[in-house]
Parts: sequence; C-alpha cells; structure tokens
Amino acid sequence: MLTSASSLAREAEPDAATATQPDHATAELFAGESDQALARRARTDREAFGVLYERYVATIYRYVFYRVGNEEDAEDLTARVFARALKHIHNYNDRGVPFTAWLYRIAHNVVANFHRDNSRRPAIPLDEVETLCEPAAQSDHADADQRIDSERDRQRLLRAIRMLPPERQHLIVLKFVEQLQNAEIGQIMNRSEGAIKSLYHRTLLQLREIMDESERTRTLQRT
Repeated sequence: MLTSASSLAREAEPDAATATQPDHATAELFAGESDQALARRARTDREAFGVLYERYVATIYRYVFYRVGNEEDAEDLTARVFARALKHIHNYNDRGVPFTAWLYRIAHNVVANFHRDNSRRPAIPLDEVETLCEPAAQSDHADADQRIDSERDRQRLLRAIRMLPPERQHLIVLKFVEQLQNAEIGQIMNRSEGAIKSLYHRTLLQLREIMDESERTRTLQRT
C-alpha cells in the first residue's frame, strides 16, 4: 500500500522530501491554482511542488505499480519519479502538454530503466488488475461452472497482457487502468491520436493471437 508522500520522497533524496510536505495553509493557498501555474511557481518555490506531489502521487504510484507488480518497488520508483520531476521542473513548459503527461513520461522512463537494469520484463500483477477485466456480476443462482469459466478467462487475458511488449503494456495500463482517452495517451507517448488508435488495434489483435495460441496449447495438452 502507498505510504505517505513525505516518506516516499525521503526514500528518494532529501531535496524531494522537503518539497513534498506543504502545510495546511500552503495547500489552501494553492488549492485553486492550475497545474501549469504551480509548475511555474515550483521552479523557485518547493512548497508549490509539494502541492503538485500531493495531487498526483497516488496516480503515479498506481501507474508504476501496474508496470512493476510489486509494492516495495512501486514505492521506491514513485519516489524516484518525483525526485526527477523536482530536479527537472525548470524544463517543463506548458506547450499544450498537461503536467500529468509530463509526469507519466518521466514515470515511463523510470520504469523502463528499472526493468533494463534488472533485466526483467514489465509485468502487470495478475492478482491486482481488477479494473482490466472484472468478471461479470453474477446472481445468487448463477451456475458455478459459468463463474469458474469466467475467472479462468480473466486469468488467461491477464497472462496474455503480461506477454505483450513493454510499449503495449504501457498503452494497456493507460487505457484501462488510468482510463485515459486516446488523445491524452498520445500526449504521454508522444504520438498522434491516430497512431494511438492504430497501436491499440494492433495490441488487441496481438492479445487475441496470444490467447488463441494459449488455447491451442491447452487443447493439445488435454489430448
């Protein structure tokens, strides 16, 4: 489970820790300011960055968690994301790209570096991704075999997602976990909305191929 904002920041570096503890008065003062305005303030005002941290730490943690599948790693990497964002806040310019898209890009790079350094493929945690494939609601009198089949199908889908290339897992998390629109995902992935639609279509086809191959393997194993 996600720890407090200040605890996460202290795990990254001292400067980030001091920037992520806005007091109540500061939070109230900046409550009505846009992300872009706070980002400009944050170049010289660490408390302004702290407000941004509090706004988005849970969102970024959730994204990172679904990319790495481990709470401890997710907490550490979330801290790194915000430490890096604080270090490079002067580089953020509002040119039609939301502050959240900038954060997601940093998070994607941090996760990619993590997997490269650990020689591990990104993995969506099978036991946690309820939002990706919720089983259909069942009545009290629903057939037990049907419920079992539904759960098996869900597990097969999640296993197939884990077999996708990192970029396509990235897309799936943004699309179904973060529930972003194609235009927003395009801003994060630095692609056009049309390119995202095309990638999403190809990703679904690849998922179908993976699941079909899995089914053929299961059939052969039963014979």
